[in-house]
Amino acid sequence: MVKRVLTIVLSVFAATVYCKAQAYSVERMPFNTNRFNEISPVITHDGSIMFSSDRRLSAITDQTSFDGKRLFNIFRKTANSNTVIELKSERTMKFNSGPFCISADGRTIYFTSEVETGRKTRNRNFTNRNGIFIAELSGNEIRNIRPFRYNSLEYDVGQPSLSADGQTLYFASNKPGGYGGSDIYCSELVNGEWTEPVNLGAEVNSSASDSYPYIHPSGKLYFSSNRAGGFGKFDIYSTAKVNGKWYEPILLPEPINSAADDFAFVIEPNQQKGYFTSNRANNDNIYGFTSHIRRMAICDDLQKNSYCYKFEEVNALKVDTIPFRYIWKFGDGNSATGTIVIHCYEKPGAYFVQLDVVNLITGEVIYNQQTDSLFVNDIEQPYITAPDVANVGTMIKLDANNTYLPDWNIDQYYWNFDDDTIHIGKEADKVFTRPGTYSVQLIVSERALPDGTIREACVCKEITVK
Repeated sequence: MVKRVLTIVLSVFAATVYCKAQAYSVERMPFNTNRFNEISPVITHDGSIMFSSDRRLSAITDQTSFDGKRLFNIFRKTANSNTVIELKSERTMKFNSGPFCISADGRTIYFTSEVETGRKTRNRNFTNRNGIFIAELSGNEIRNIRPFRYNSLEYDVGQPSLSADGQTLYFASNKPGGYGGSDIYCSELVNGEWTEPVNLGAEVNSSASDSYPYIHPSGKLYFSSNRAGGFGKFDIYSTAKVNGKWYEPILLPEPINSAADDFAFVIEPNQQKGYFTSNRANNDNIYGFTSHIRRMAICDDLQKNSYCYKFEEVNALKVDTIPFRYIWKFGDGNSATGTIVIHCYEKPGAYFVQLDVVNLITGEVIYNQQTDSLFVNDIEQPYITAPDVANVGTMIKLDANNTYLPDWNIDQYYWNFDDDTIHIGKEADKVFTRPGTYSVQLIVSERALPDGTIREACVCKEITVK
């Protein structure tokens, strides 16, 4: 078998973070404040970062509501500096703005704000509701604001996320009839109008509170939930629709999730970098993360090693009517009789094969009528030893001990388990948390050559989890 071998520069793979075998590294962003809250990051089409914050505009001025609570507004951090600019709209200084999302072309903004704007909002006994508002985004101004048609004075609607094609709007709501405190819904744009919202169902939502949806261009949906089984309070999960059905949400690993509230997750189209919100340092702050998950586009299916060979005496058919017996000695202590035989060796090695021929009329034995040296080798490939079937919640062991890449000076074994988790090393223990079929990749990396390049080879094996 001829393996596909990829040559890449060393800097792509040899980041020091891989030694920690973490799928992500995290850092608090420098544009956060120490006293105020920054939430709900958005990655724009031009590479800048937008977010909501209740920060002060100056050392002496707060944006506050009538009851003294600081208002959230939308800010933009330019791509090449930490300069932060506040966006202006008719709601600035009066009502909250955010969380929000931006259309793929950067021209339309969908943001969360209070539904009621009249005099009754001044009554301390009045409970205002959040809704979604749609507007034009022009530079640092929000113009021509109009309400989402399914806003209500009876329940909250907010935290919008728009699909890349602009045809599906995901959001959270505590409207009656849901599964928990808040659920995730979606609405389709049909003939210029948004359709009646549809609950994503029990496959996604839970009896707890599910919120802050983010739909990635790939179709993967990220959201936050305080359901049981997480790391702390609100945790970030991912899911995707397969054959028309959302699969069971996967809990993202540490350090994305923590014992604090972690929510409002966004990630770049290439899924290598992104942002989320966390109160792990008391206030709500925005954290950036870098993904160290690698999944190779070119990866061979694992081939099972076979040590079985067919041995044939081709001259037997040319012999006249004199009967002969053909005795094969395979060099491993075993033998067989016949003109054509199949023998399976137990392991690789060098074997000396002999054929003895017995004349059945005279009894004469011709020893070593034919001899040959046979070299039995494994297929040249990384090799995954693992069960084909596993159970949810049960630890399985995987190893690469039978990898056969002669002349390679192997430096690293990298496992991608197809569920946002990874492992570094020749052996791995793994617990799958949901049923399904996983395509596990093993990427083997050679030690760098003097010119700074390395070779890599990859195999994949499917494991069915029940």
